[in-house]
Amino acid sequence: MFHSNKKIMRQKKLLLVLVIALISILFFSCKKDEPNPNVVFTATLSGANERPNPTPSTATGTATLTFNKDTKIFTLVLTYDGLVPTAGHIHKGATDVAGAVVFPFNTLTSPINYTSVALTTEQEADLNAGLYYANLHTSAYPSGEIRGQLLKQ
Repeated sequence: MFHSNKKIMRQKKLLLVLVIALISILFFSCKKDEPNPNVVFTATLSGANERPNPTPSTATGTATLTFNKDTKIFTLVLTYDGLVPTAGHIHKGATDVAGAVVFPFNTLTSPINYTSVALTTEQEADLNAGLYYANLHTSAYPSGEIRGQLLKQ
């Protein structure tokens, strides 16, 4: 009888260890809701948005920029219609300001796909403040034919 009680106690201990292990696995495997690190910015490009001189261009474009707050890198997809660009960039400048080029595009075929390097703290602040715009230049409008401010959604 003493031997049976020992065996039952061992089985209870084993069962308790298994239950604790199972609960631990379930508890620690439940992934907590992590916030999405991506922030989306969009722009509508048009000649009317060009600064300091709007253009009468009928060309259009749209841009979607996705910024990852963890990696500090963004990806941009820009599509356009009605023009043949000779250059394309993301510039720094407020809505009514013509600013300097910050990120030049490597290719100009629609859709333009661009991936940045990791942004500096200052560049991240500029992006979040709405100080970046996408701009496409053409031979007819070397200063820029269509432009769109990249604004947080």
